[in-house]
Amino acid sequence: MSNSVEENREAAPEVSIAEAQERVDRWIREVGVRYFSELTNLAQLVEEVGEVARILSRTYGDQSFKDKEKELDLSDELADVLFVLICLANQTGVDLTSAFLRNLDKKTVRDAARHAANEKLESPPE
Repeated sequence: MSNSVEENREAAPEVSIAEAQERVDRWIREVGVRYFSELTNLAQLVEEVGEVARILSRTYGDQSFKDKEKELDLSDELADVLFVLICLANQTGVDLTSAFLRNLDKKTVRDAARHAANEKLESPPE
C-alpha cells in the first residue's frame, strides 16, 4: 500500500516549507479566488483529518473498507491536510518553517530523556 519516503522523494521534486506556503498562496490567488475564512478552513482541516483517520482505522484497525472507500488514497488525504494547514498558516501570518524548527527544538529539550526511559517504547507494538 505505501512506498517508503525515500521512494516517493525520488519521484517528486523537493519543496521547502516556505516554497509550499508560497505555492499555496499563489494557487489561492490564481485558482481559488480567495482564502476561505479561518473558521471554514478549520472545519475543512477537521474534515480532512477525519478522512485520514478513516483510512488508517480501516487499514490498520478492526474496521473494513466499504466498497466506495476502497479508492481512498492515504497520500492524497495527507496532502489535503497539509494544504489546508498551509492555508491556515498563510492567512494567520504563521511562518511554518520557523514554527516547525522552534517546535522541534522544544520537543528535543523537553523529551531528551523521556522517550528513552519509556518502557513502552522498548519493543515494537503488536
